[in-house]
Amino acid sequence: MASIAPTPPLADTALPAPAFSPLYQQIKGLILQGLQQGEWKPGEVIPSEFDLAARYKVSQGTVRKAVDELASEHLLVRRQGRGTFVATHAEQQVEYRFLRLQPDYGTQSNEGPAQRDVLECRRQSASVKVASALGLRAGDAVLRARRVLRFVDVPTILEDLWLPAGPFKELTAERLSGHHGSMYALFEAEFGVRMVRAEEKLRAVLPDKAQAALLGVTPATPLLSVERIAYTYNDVPMEFRRGLYRTDTHHYHNQLS
Repeated sequence: MASIAPTPPLADTALPAPAFSPLYQQIKGLILQGLQQGEWKPGEVIPSEFDLAARYKVSQGTVRKAVDELASEHLLVRRQGRGTFVATHAEQQVEYRFLRLQPDYGTQSNEGPAQRDVLECRRQSASVKVASALGLRAGDAVLRARRVLRFVDVPTILEDLWLPAGPFKELTAERLSGHHGSMYALFEAEFGVRMVRAEEKLRAVLPDKAQAALLGVTPATPLLSVERIAYTYNDVPMEFRRGLYRTDTHHYHNQLS
């Protein structure tokens, strides 16, 4: 059986593959380590399967299986005739990868990009709930931002989000307002933080008066509350987000497979 060439010690946040894991899983872990350490940045092409096989001293079939799994997890993107690239939130087709709100008629692309009204971005101490979601201690510094997303000029989503202050210490309301792509693309390009997966909890709620006013509804209007924790590589939580969604002209759509 082919063996894996020695590699430098992993960072404290890395989780080395157990010795009993299949060989392709070990190769997947090494490629993931390269992604986490920024060896290949979002949007960049990674080495060919032939080169990776030579680097790790395994067969191309083993590398292909590892790359296939990373592609199925949306960490890599295969492009016919061009190679395999690190996935990025800057690409238009994945700009709203984590946004599942769809118009009742037509498609999200028909509505055009969301108009974003950034209301605030300020530093504060993490509450117990926010700290728990982000793997911090209560009272640790976080950045809290609030914005309204409008579709066809109708306020549709009110979002509050909390980020660990360290990686995002230069983030301001002006930078959020001045960026015209997705927020995750901004985090990726300017702060070196790539969100690779997310978990969400949904429930029906009624807004308070301030929330209702921002969304242009009455406090008796039922809204969909979506709480999301977004993770970067190695399951490190980097964002806690709470969105209130109007569903009078939109619905939450999720495809299960």
